[in-house]
Amino acid sequence: MSTVDNKMNSKRQRVVVICPGRGTYNKEELGYLQRLHSDKTEIVSLIDDYRDSQGQMKVSELDGMENYSMRVHTAGENASALIYACALSDYQAINKSAFDIVGVTGNSMGWYIALAVAGALNPENAITLINTMGSMMTDGLVGGQMIYPIINDDWQIDGEKEQQVMQWLAQANQQNGCEVHVSINLGGYIVFGGNKAGLKALEALLPVVQDRYPMNLFNHAAFHTPLLKDVSKKAMSLMSAELFNAPEIPLIDGLGQVWQPYSCDVEQLYNYTLDTQVVEPYNFSKAIEVAIKEFAPDKLIILGPGATLGGAVAQSLISHQWMNLKSKANFIAQQKLDPYILAMGLTEQRDQVLK
Repeated sequence: MSTVDNKMNSKRQRVVVICPGRGTYNKEELGYLQRLHSDKTEIVSLIDDYRDSQGQMKVSELDGMENYSMRVHTAGENASALIYACALSDYQAINKSAFDIVGVTGNSMGWYIALAVAGALNPENAITLINTMGSMMTDGLVGGQMIYPIINDDWQIDGEKEQQVMQWLAQANQQNGCEVHVSINLGGYIVFGGNKAGLKALEALLPVVQDRYPMNLFNHAAFHTPLLKDVSKKAMSLMSAELFNAPEIPLIDGLGQVWQPYSCDVEQLYNYTLDTQVVEPYNFSKAIEVAIKEFAPDKLIILGPGATLGGAVAQSLISHQWMNLKSKANFIAQQKLDPYILAMGLTEQRDQVLK
């Protein structure tokens, strides 16, 4: 490498890119592709053509609708492809001469997007996987999801509260016909996945906080729980390991494992993606811990649409007192001074990431 290359690389900031999950295209995001990515015709056309061949609405049409529809925009078969199109377009817009991407991770469905941006799936295979997984429940959802906080007002995880919540979870499962599991560890929140009876039983045990929680997530199935065993089997019968390659950039999964470009077992990556993470909890908090401790990035870039993951990432940083962050106030002050998290769904932070 020449001295000039070395100098250029020393100026580039090391970043880990975080890919968003299913709940990130909301009313405020309507028109995201049109507003911000009118130049990304190649990506959008590829996704649109694939969707068209499946008899589904194009993502450009979904994004271009006059009004946001909870029923239409949050349906799995639409939300997954739409969020993928927005996130991949954001990824392509990152200023690569300013940022050296050293790792990629994601939350829940964001794992599939992470596979695409890290190069473990080529563009055609990525939309095949994302659209197939997103369309698994067009005939009806398997169970549901509910979210609940385990933090105090300072965004510090309350160990006693967490323990109590887990006791209530065990209690709910003792009731007749009830099945409910931890689905996602999401910073200062736990997302539960279960059958209707299980979620109802747990909801009755959890005290209401902030007038919002426990909150049932609309149009979400019991992802990352044993209830999705049949979905996993069906996915594996529809798609083979041949869709996958070794990634070009290290990938951090929902167990905190790192899949490295030169030592990746593609068969295992396929099994993890279509079996393990479909039926076992997705530990996003662990993925963030590994991202910061193993890769020591200068910044974390969260792809859009939306910016809802910012809080969960910040809470994960606070739980490890990363960069001396000990509370919500610390984090807000740091973000104003020199943001460590750059969420592309927020205009001010987006501008710092773009070419």
